[in-house]
Amino acid sequence: MEADTLVILTDQQGLFDKDPRYNDDAQLIEQANANDPELLEMAGDSGALGQGGMRTKITAAQRAARSGAATLIAYGRTENVLLEIAKGTELGTLLSPKTEKLAARKQWLAGHLIVRGSLQLDAGASKALSDSGVSLLAVGVTSVNGNFNRGDIVSCVSPAGDEVARGLVNYSADEARKIMGMASNEIENTLGYVDEPELIHRDNLVLL
Repeated sequence: MEADTLVILTDQQGLFDKDPRYNDDAQLIEQANANDPELLEMAGDSGALGQGGMRTKITAAQRAARSGAATLIAYGRTENVLLEIAKGTELGTLLSPKTEKLAARKQWLAGHLIVRGSLQLDAGASKALSDSGVSLLAVGVTSVNGNFNRGDIVSCVSPAGDEVARGLVNYSADEARKIMGMASNEIENTLGYVDEPELIHRDNLVLL
């Protein structure tokens, strides 16, 4: 979804350094790195933090951080809590990703195991991707393999059969077959609409 922030609403004010039910000196953790190993140690396997699902929430935050998204854990009964968060009001615990969003997403793409199909490229498109990391246009595609939907991950294959890149595709397999080899300004006439001028935008494409 390329979201900037994951918001988790819970029955706690956020993450605490100790169980607040039994420790009057428990301190709310206002900000932390999502991948800080001490967070899971504080959540533990038992006690209020563990039973309340805080360990699970931290794990979710770590997964979100892999694609560059921050996670905010806040008390769900705060009045207009989502509106307050949207306004920038400081609530709960903010767990930030270590890696910048675009770089994190590309790392996630490179390691993603579920590839739904492939796009066979001509020599020009293959060279452009490999040398410049540009967006992939339909004009550079010679064949489409597999059955995929918009937003799925597909491989980009050179004329020699090597996977040169993979990314999030903007059109389904059926749509891609109809527009392959065409210039971007021909997409609307062929499909009757145009979602994006590229088959894969360069921000959603990683070289291999």
